Amino acid sequence: MASVPVKERVKISQNWRLGRCREGILLKWRCSQMPWMQLEGDSLYISQANFILAYQFRPDGASLNRRPLGVFAGHDEDVCHFVLANSHIISAGGDGKIGIHKIHSTFTVKYSAHVQEVNCVDCKGGIIVSGSRDRTAKVWPLASGRLGQCLHTIQTEDRVWSIAISPLLSSFVTGTACCGHFSPLRIWDLNSGQLMTHLGSDFPPGAGVLDVMYESPSTLLSCGYDTYVRYWDLRASARKCVMEWEEPHDSTLYCLQTDGNHLLATGSSYYGVVRLWDRRQRACLHAFPLTSTPLSSPVYCLRFTTRHLYAALSYNLRVLDFQNP
Repeated sequence: MASVPVKERVKISQNWRLGRCREGILLKWRCSQMPWMQLEGDSLYISQANFILAYQFRPDGASLNRRPLGVFAGHDEDVCHFVLANSHIISAGGDGKIGIHKIHSTFTVKYSAHVQEVNCVDCKGGIIVSGSRDRTAKVWPLASGRLGQCLHTIQTEDRVWSIAISPLLSSFVTGTACCGHFSPLRIWDLNSGQLMTHLGSDFPPGAGVLDVMYESPSTLLSCGYDTYVRYWDLRASARKCVMEWEEPHDSTLYCLQTDGNHLLATGSSYYGVVRLWDRRQRACLHAFPLTSTPLSSPVYCLRFTTRHLYAALSYNLRVLDFQNP
């Protein structure tokens, strides 16, 4: 917000608070997809089938240049997840492989990482962590001479749906399917691979965690099949979250994003519903259904900037423009 004039800043802030926005479609595709995306500067990266495409935003931020800046290939099956780190794209594929792509060159390496699809991946400080349907999480180096050399294999005894490295680079958290007799949220030592702690104690069976993110070294947010967003503060307690928000229509929550302050956005499993929450309140502020009944779709991924929110659905990429409603 610092680069936005004060008058414009106030107007945009009011639009977010009141839910005033203009909806648009940035991209469409013919076949149903499960896309993932990332934003970096004036570029948007989005997965489609076994490719990752990079697009440049036009100055208004509500439209894209139609011709991709780059196309990153290498997987034999769909890309499940990817992150941007150190001028690299690190991708997780349904073929059980991890792909390493240099953004500004043609360098691409892929290696077999798991015996089933790699559902999630994260990378910080030159370390990659991955989680798979094969009930393992693994730690890998990003260093070019050591790609594909597994540092630790962790038997999670449950399918891993989400993963995130702590900002301190000392630990990472896994979100699993909650099909065993243990918490679906567990924190592991990044250097030894040993279990450090688990979060929560009263998850019902099947309450798998589909998205998890660190806000700080001691605070995390999680969401998933049990329809709740939970806020955890490790300084207070690892056994009970300090705040939770329930999806009012009992829908699975596929993804979440936060501005690090009071705004929280979630993506639901039905009708492409994006919800905005004020973390100081229990009730949802605004809901935006982005699909109709015949084309009901989950929100697989969402991202937002000061002026716009982007939501990736089965058949298209939507934008909510809060600058010019």
